[in-house]
Amino acid sequence: MPARARRQSIVSEARDYVLANRDRAVSVPELCERLHVSRRTLQYCFQDVLGMAPATYVRVIRLNGARRDLCNASRDSRSVQDVAAAWGFWHMSQFATDYRKLFGMRPSDTLKAAIGTHSATNTRSFAH
Repeated sequence: MPARARRQSIVSEARDYVLANRDRAVSVPELCERLHVSRRTLQYCFQDVLGMAPATYVRVIRLNGARRDLCNASRDSRSVQDVAAAWGFWHMSQFATDYRKLFGMRPSDTLKAAIGTHSATNTRSFAH
């Protein structure tokens, strides 16, 4: 397998593993062990394919998953804390800080907006 294809394959396998274990923070050493590569190889793969460090990518994937869940939440659905925990975030202040840095808003604001959207959609559907 050519080097570029191999690197893309390693990144893809890492992504699949992180998503399969979304309820916890997968560590870089764990990824290395799982993918049978050295830390340096993993670093090179992620830098080459995505332009970021493996640990950054793992955090971004989890934050995006949490955002997706918050955006799809309904009024009587889970809280921000429930969604964060489902994606392996246990330190709420760190989660909120990282979330705001990435998305420019607080997780609670995302949830409020989603609830407002769902309420408006439900109201409209009953009107017709």
